[in-house]
Amino acid sequence: MFHQNKNIFDILFEAIPEGAIIMDENQIIVAANISAEHMFCYKKGQLINQATNILIPLRYQEKYQRHFNYFLENNRINKKTTGVSLYGITKNKKEFPAEISLNPFEVNKKTYAIALIIDVTIRKDTEKKIEMINSLLERKINERTVELKNTIHQLKQVNLNYKDEIVKREEAENKIKDALKKEIELNELKTKFLSLVSHEFKTPLSGILTSTMLLNKYHLTSQQNKRDKHIKTIESKVHYLNKILNDFLSIERLDSSKVNYKFTTFNLSKIISEVVYNANMLLKNGQKINIPQNISEYTIYQDEVILELILSNLIYNAIKYSPENTQIELQVKKQGEFILFIIIDEGIGIPENDQKFIFNRYFRAENILNTQGTGIGLNIVKAHLENLGGSITFTSKEHIGSAFTVKLPLNKAL
Repeated sequence: MFHQNKNIFDILFEAIPEGAIIMDENQIIVAANISAEHMFCYKKGQLINQATNILIPLRYQEKYQRHFNYFLENNRINKKTTGVSLYGITKNKKEFPAEISLNPFEVNKKTYAIALIIDVTIRKDTEKKIEMINSLLERKINERTVELKNTIHQLKQVNLNYKDEIVKREEAENKIKDALKKEIELNELKTKFLSLVSHEFKTPLSGILTSTMLLNKYHLTSQQNKRDKHIKTIESKVHYLNKILNDFLSIERLDSSKVNYKFTTFNLSKIISEVVYNANMLLKNGQKINIPQNISEYTIYQDEVILELILSNLIYNAIKYSPENTQIELQVKKQGEFILFIIIDEGIGIPENDQKFIFNRYFRAENILNTQGTGIGLNIVKAHLENLGGSITFTSKEHIGSAFTVKLPLNKAL
C-alpha cells in the first residue's frame, strides 16, 4: 500500500521528530522512520515485517498487548489513544522509558495503526533532579527555621525587654519562609509549564502531520469527504495551537503588567459575529450556537480585542466540554451601567468540589483531565475582567451544564 507516491510519503514520514512505526492488525511492522530505527538501534529496513513485540521488554509485553487489543476494539469510537508509559528495548537489549500513542487509519479497507514513540529518558532524569532540588530546598527551610528559633530563644533569655527586636526577627523568619516557599512553588510551576507545553504542542502537531500524510492517499473525486475530514482536522489543530500561543502571551503580559488596553467605541454585532464565526469551525456534530437578535442595539466603550478574547475563551470551553447535538446559548443584557454576557451550555459541568478552584492558573477539574487543555483560559479571563472593572461568575451542575456570566462596564471611563 505504501508504494504509491513513495517519495512524498517518505519525506513526510521521515519528517516526524518522534519515532514512528506503522503496523497492521497483526502487529507486524510495515514501515518505520529513521527516528524509530535510531531509537531502537536498527539499521534501515531491519524493522520491516518484524513483530512489534521485539521492541518491548518481555515484562511489559502483556500490558502493551492489553492496550493494543483495547485500541483495536474501540478505534471506531476513539480515533486515537493518548500517550501510554512503557519501556522500549533496543536491538542490543538496552531498555529505556518511552511514551507511546496509537492513531488508527484505513487504506484499501485494511486497518493500520501509526505508533508515535517518544524517548522520555531526559524527562525522567529531569523530574528526578527537580525532586532532589525540592527536597534540598525543604531541608534548607527546616534548617533555617531551627536556626532562627534558636536565635529568638537566645534573645528572649538574654533580655526579655527586647520585644520589638524579637518581633522584627520573627518577621524576618516569616519573610525567609515565604521567599523559600515561593521559590519552591515557582520551580514546580516551571516544571508543570514545560511539561504542559511539550504535551499540548506535540499532540496537535502529530495530528496535523498524520492528517497531512493521509491526505495524499485520497486522489479520487469520490474520496472528497475523506479529504475534507482531514482538512477540517488540520484547521482545528492549527486554531487550537494559535489559541494556546495567545493564552501564553496573555499570561506573560498580565504577570509583567505590560498589558496596554486600547479603549474604543464599537458595536457588539461585529465582535460577536467574529467570535461565533471562528467558533463554528470547532463545533462538533449537531452542535449549534444561538445568539440574540438585538445585539446591534448595544454600543460600548471598552477594549474590543480583550472582549473578543474573553468571549472566545468561554464559548470555546462550552464547545469543548459539551457533547454532540447540544445547544450553546449566548445572551446579552443591559443592567444599569453594565452589560452582561451569559454563556450557557449543556455540557459535562464542573464537579462541586472543584468549583472554588476553577479560576486558579493551571487548575483542571477532575472530570476533564483526559481532555486537551492548559488550565489558564479562565484565569486570563478573570484577570482581564478585573483590570477592566468587570467580573465573572458561574453556576454549574455536573452532567447538566454550566452558565458563565460576564459583567462589564458599558463605558470604561465609569
